[in-house]
Amino acid sequence: MSLISDLNTAGPLDEFVDRVMAELEKKLAAHTAVFSAQPSTQPFAPEPADEPSAQETILTAKVPKPKWAEGLDELIASTPSRIGVWRAGTRPLTKEMLKFRCDHAAAIDSIYGEVDPALLREFGLFSVTTRFGNTDNYLKRPDMGRIIADDGLALLRERCRHAPQVQIVVSDGLSANAVDANLPEVYPALLDSLESYGLSVGTPFFVRGGRVAVMDQIGEMLQPEALVLLIGERPGLVSSKSMSAYMCYRPRSGTVESDRTVISNIHPRGTPPLEAGAYIGTVIDKMLQQRASGIRLEI
Repeated sequence: MSLISDLNTAGPLDEFVDRVMAELEKKLAAHTAVFSAQPSTQPFAPEPADEPSAQETILTAKVPKPKWAEGLDELIASTPSRIGVWRAGTRPLTKEMLKFRCDHAAAIDSIYGEVDPALLREFGLFSVTTRFGNTDNYLKRPDMGRIIADDGLALLRERCRHAPQVQIVVSDGLSANAVDANLPEVYPALLDSLESYGLSVGTPFFVRGGRVAVMDQIGEMLQPEALVLLIGERPGLVSSKSMSAYMCYRPRSGTVESDRTVISNIHPRGTPPLEAGAYIGTVIDKMLQQRASGIRLEI
C-alpha cells in the first residue's frame, strides 16, 4: 500500500510526515549511490567537507557551523518555537515545511472541531449554547459568544444550584481539541483540590461556542462566590491543544479583564494538566479568603 493511499489509516500527522521523509531519504540515498558509482570526469576529487564538531552534532544537523553553537543550543532548548530549522537554498527544508503545514492543519481542526460528547457525559456535563450561530460567525462576532441562548438560560435555571461557593464551567472556545486532550486530567484534579480546601462546587456544565466573558452572564444568573472557566485557547503552531483557566471572584455584568485571574498554556508541553488542576484549587481558595481576583489578588 502506498503512503498516499495509507494516509486515511495513518496515525497522527506528524508520524505520517516522518514516514514520508523516510521514503524520500531512501530514494535520495539510492540516487546518490548510483551517481557515486559512475566514473568521475573531474581531474581532481573535491576537498572533503569539514566534519561537524560534537557540539554541532548535538545541536542539530540542520544548522551547519553555527557561529555561536552554545547560544543556539540554549535558545533551541528554551522554547518549542521554530528556531534553527535552517533552509534548502532560499526555501525551508522539506521536513520542516511538512511539519509546519501539519501544525497549521491541526490548528484549523481545533477551531472547527467539536468536543467529544462521550467526554462530557463521562463528567456529567450538560450542554448549553451561546448565540454564536456557527464557527465563521463566532470568529467574526466575539460578542455573540458572550451571550447564552434563551433555551440555555432556561436550562441553567432549571438544573443549576444557585449561589454555590465555586461554579465550574467548561467551554470549547477556540480549541475543541484542548478540551478533549486536557479535561480528563484537569477536571478531576481540580475537584480533588477544591475538596481538600473544604470548598463546595455547584452544578458544572459545558458552553458550546463560548467566549471568556460568558462567565459574567453566568455569574449574574447563578451568583457563585467564585467561577472557573476551563476554555480552549487560540491554537498556535506549537500546540493546538492548549487550555486556559479563567477565574473570577463574583463575576457580574461589567466585569473588566483586570478582575480575572488566568492560568494559560495548560497542555503536556506547557503547564501539565494535573498540576494545573491542583493549582487552580489553590488559587480559588486564596480568592475566597481575600474576596478578590485579578490584579487585586495576592498569590
